[in-house]
Amino acid sequence: MGSNHLWPMFDLRLTTHDLELRHLTEADLAGLATILPPDAEQDPSLPSYSGLDDDRNREVAVHQDYWRARGNWRPASWALSFAVFRDGELVGHQGLEGEDFPRLRTVDSSSFLTGAARGRGFGKQMRAAVLTLAFGGLGARFAITSAWTDNVASLGVSRALGYTPNGVTLQPRGETVGEMTHLRLTREQWLTSGWADHVVVAHLDDCMPFFGLDR
Repeated sequence: MGSNHLWPMFDLRLTTHDLELRHLTEADLAGLATILPPDAEQDPSLPSYSGLDDDRNREVAVHQDYWRARGNWRPASWALSFAVFRDGELVGHQGLEGEDFPRLRTVDSSSFLTGAARGRGFGKQMRAAVLTLAFGGLGARFAITSAWTDNVASLGVSRALGYTPNGVTLQPRGETVGEMTHLRLTREQWLTSGWADHVVVAHLDDCMPFFGLDR
């Protein structure tokens, strides 16, 4: 049993060639809010406070999103957040979500990197890390993801990892609307891609009951 037996996700580690992903902790939040890039998408359902400027609202949202995910966690609906480290430096965030996961076995993902960490293949590595967790230990059947049609970098990561087109929809975007591109990856596509060979998942066993799964 790990050192965090009441919340074993704190011991979960995903390691790639260049990165280590650790379950986000309260101690990481201030640093994560500080490195949040201006183009990082945040959940529009989070509150915005009229007495705060945009930057402060975004920093508060980082904290509230974390607290909400922890408080609302249940096997049928969970959101797992990872702090992404490169040589001990916090460089980004990677999320993995499962809604009605024991039945649907489908995960969604979200992420951001600091400007200095972009263009170095880290986006692919961190997504590959959570996909290895999802399709490996958690037994997912599908992974889905979405990005604005003009978000070339995010769509490029998805396509490089083997996702295929899954439709385009119109979504509210600020005061107007924008095109959202959806993609999907099957378990079979992932297992034949070879990406999982470059990821190490550690300390998952004690986490399994929190996903409604057997150890």
